[in-house]
Amino acid sequence: MEYYCAYQERCYKEVEEKLYSFAATSAEKEEILTYLIENNFINEERFAQSFVRGKHNYKFWGKNRIINELKYRNISSKIIEIALKEIPETTYLSNFHALAEKNWENITERKGPKKNKKFVDFLLRKGYETSLIYEKLRELEAGS
Repeated sequence: MEYYCAYQERCYKEVEEKLYSFAATSAEKEEILTYLIENNFINEERFAQSFVRGKHNYKFWGKNRIINELKYRNISSKIIEIALKEIPETTYLSNFHALAEKNWENITERKGPKKNKKFVDFLLRKGYETSLIYEKLRELEAGS
């Protein structure tokens, strides 16, 4: 389990699920989890920070999707708040604008409601804020 945790940042829930697949007793699982936490193999804050950086920088996820994914992994709101500080606002916005413009150009539909819906749906799935999306949509519609 040390290797499993050292290879890649893991949260408590992921390690717990892995241990469940080994069919160990509850006492053994608790002992292993306690050992991993005490020896800093599992660190929720470090996991959350790494998760936020990776998902935003490589998959270009927005804050909403990142927050939902971290909540799914049982990460506390306080840790999520700290982890989101890993994304500088300027980087967040520049990544959003680049992604939005690229997507707008790649949609083959002609200008109109169908293209707008595809554009908005794509960015909502990525987890960006509605206000940002509609502001960008108005800007792109006016420019083309």
